[in-house]
Amino acid sequence: MDIFEEQATVSHKKSHSNLKLALGIVAVLIILAGLLIVVYDLKNMDTRGVTVIRMEGEMATGNIDDGTTVGSEAVGNQLRDAADDPLVEAIVLRVNSPGGTPAAAQEIIGDLEYAKSKKPVVVSMGDMATSAAYYVSAHADRIYANPDTITGSVGVIWKFSDISSWMRNEGYNVSVVKSGSKKDMGSTSRPMTGDEETYAQNLVDESFEAFITDVTTERAIARSDVEDGRVIRGADALKLNIVDELGNLNDAIEGAKKLAASRSRSS
Repeated sequence: MDIFEEQATVSHKKSHSNLKLALGIVAVLIILAGLLIVVYDLKNMDTRGVTVIRMEGEMATGNIDDGTTVGSEAVGNQLRDAADDPLVEAIVLRVNSPGGTPAAAQEIIGDLEYAKSKKPVVVSMGDMATSAAYYVSAHADRIYANPDTITGSVGVIWKFSDISSWMRNEGYNVSVVKSGSKKDMGSTSRPMTGDEETYAQNLVDESFEAFITDVTTERAIARSDVEDGRVIRGADALKLNIVDELGNLNDAIEGAKKLAASRSRSS
């Protein structure tokens, strides 16, 4: 064997050795990846198949979610995405909100009903789920609350401020040119007229009637138990059928999984 043949043989052996080393490394990486997947699955076994969507903050229409205000589009889009996701078996809506506008609640309810037509939707209440936040929650398949969750507050409120006395004392004067008698209704520079107060009360009454009719239709709640608009502690809400179970987020997730399994068996 000449020097060139010997070098070729050594080079071939080195290449073969390097290939075996590379294959060994790949095999080890595959095994490690598999172990990581198993560990991840074990850690997330309780929530696998259940998507948790958070509705936290004051509710308003729009696509915003900054921790203080939550928009109807932000929540609604997540509900629809989860409803259309074949890997999602159930949805838990985690609610921690003092409420917000009736329009925001109505928009979210539309998307919640869409989601509910495809898979179970369970509400888990945190510190608070009052007013418009309860309006939304009432449409879920099941509601979980903590014993000291503050909920209820079924009602509509519209506040008006009048600082006209202070303005007069400070020498401020406001002149208004308007196209209609109620165009500046609610202005802080003057008190409301009797006609304006009647009109505002009618608007509030109509909105409230839609609210309480919807809630008492969705759930077997006595109107007399909630129409005064008071807040209700979670443990008391259970007695009034305002919520279904006492429990935390993990309890709601387990409940959602059971509802999904029950729906799967019946379909």
